[in-house]
Parts: sequence; structure tokens; C-alpha cells
Amino acid sequence: MKKNSQCGKKGEKLFSNLCVLPSFIGVMFFFFVPFCIIIYYSVVNNPIMKEFVGIDNFLTVIKNPAFRTAVKNTVSFSIVAVPLSLVLSLGLALLLDYKIPGKSIFRTFFLCPLMVPTASVVLVWQVIFHSYGTANSFLANFGFEGIDWLKSPYSQIVIVLMFLWKNLGYNMILFMSGLSSIPKDILEVAELEGAGRLYKFIHIKLRYLSPTIFFVLILSLINSFKIFREVYLLTGDYPYGKMYLLQHFMNNTFKSLDYQKLSSAAILLSIVMIIIIGILFIVENHFGKDVEE
Repeated sequence: MKKNSQCGKKGEKLFSNLCVLPSFIGVMFFFFVPFCIIIYYSVVNNPIMKEFVGIDNFLTVIKNPAFRTAVKNTVSFSIVAVPLSLVLSLGLALLLDYKIPGKSIFRTFFLCPLMVPTASVVLVWQVIFHSYGTANSFLANFGFEGIDWLKSPYSQIVIVLMFLWKNLGYNMILFMSGLSSIPKDILEVAELEGAGRLYKFIHIKLRYLSPTIFFVLILSLINSFKIFREVYLLTGDYPYGKMYLLQHFMNNTFKSLDYQKLSSAAILLSIVMIIIIGILFIVENHFGKDVEE
């Protein structure tokens, strides 16, 4: 019997390893190996001479004005868009957690942007924020002069609004799922003890929502880099200064076949992302530990 059970366990382990093997090969082939190649390119002068230059490529990228502009714009966009996405989607989820009229219609309204193709989204926003678009026509009724939104200091506001319009619905659903998993008996006990809505929100709901907040924060951070698709379709390779993002720099550097600069920028971006996610992991572990226990 023992031999049969041991053989069964070995068979299950072998089967599970075989199931994981295709994914492991895919990760190694499409992620790990290319990343190692990028590290190699970042420390040599060029693919032909292959001379080791240490951190020279990194210093060249850091001193590059286009890279600095791209970093500045990307950071300023993420600092505004990601927290707004987190707070607004949480607020919408809390609103829908109560019994309000038209709840299903309200939820569907915020989920509709997920079903719209990117090209269609861009077309709509071009119509709205064109020099003679809907936004300027609306503002003209109040005596304001029309501006070209995509070529003005307000251009980043346009992509922040686009980011929120595209991502609020999905984040809202994630928060609604997190709210539904909070033990009802704890909320009932707190209510019997005379706890108000603010107390229950801060001391109970936020505590149990900490894993969801952590996940939504990382997801929003990743999606903030994906906004490049919409910006690229709106403005092309070289947009107005405020809309020139890191992905523009990467894309233009790739087109010029400057692999050393591109690889160095990618490594720097990876290091920053690892540090940010590491800090988020530490914070989430600190605030979510007592909930898990």
C-alpha cells in the first residue's frame, strides 16, 4: 500500500511538473533570456565591437535631455493618475455597496469602456478635444476661447481623463469583490457597538481591503505605462512636450537601432519598478498582517 501511495505521489508530481513545463519554457524563452540579452547590451559599446564599457551607457541615458523629459512626464502622469484611479474606483465601489436606484445601469456604464477598442477610443477623444471639438464648443458657451488641447499645457489632463475613463470600471469591480468578502458579522458587531460609518470604513473595511488596494495599485501602475498606445495614436512619435512619455523614448530609440541606449533605459526602468513594488509589498505586509492572522 505504501509503495502504491508513493508511486501515486510521484506520478502526480511528474504530471504537475509536465503541466508547468510549457509555461516555464515560455517564461525562460520570452522573458528571462531576452532580459539577460538586454543586460549584456547595456554594458557593451555596440553589438559589433562588444567592448565592455561598464556604466557608461547608463550615464549617457541619464544625461540625455529626451530621456529626462520622458521620465519627468511619465512620473508626473503616474503620480496624478494612479492615486486618482485608486481613490475614485474605491469611492464608486463603496457607493454601489449601498442600495441605490439604478445600481446595475451605473455599474454597466463604468464597464463599457473595457469593451471599446483602443482605436475607437482615440477617435472619440480626438473629436472631443480637437481645436474645433466638443470641449471647445461647450466652453465657448461660457465665453472661453478654444484651444488645441493636445498641443497645450493641459494636454496631460486629457490623457489622465482618458486613463481614468478606461480603468475606473475594472478597478471598481475589484473593490466591489473585496467589499463583498468582508465578514458581515464583524460589521454587524461594530454597528451594535455604536460605530459610525467612518470608523467602520477606516478600521474595518480598509484593513480587509488592503490586499485589494495593493493589487489595484500595482495594476493601475502597470496600466499607466500602457497609456502610450492611446497617446501614440493621438499624437504620433513626437507629441507635444507634456505628452512625451518613456514609451515614446523607448520606441524612438528602437527605431534608430540604438540598442545600448534602449537597453540601459529598460534596465533603469526595471530597477525603479522593482523598488516601487518592493516598497508596496512591505507596506501591504505591514498593514495586512493582522487581517490574515
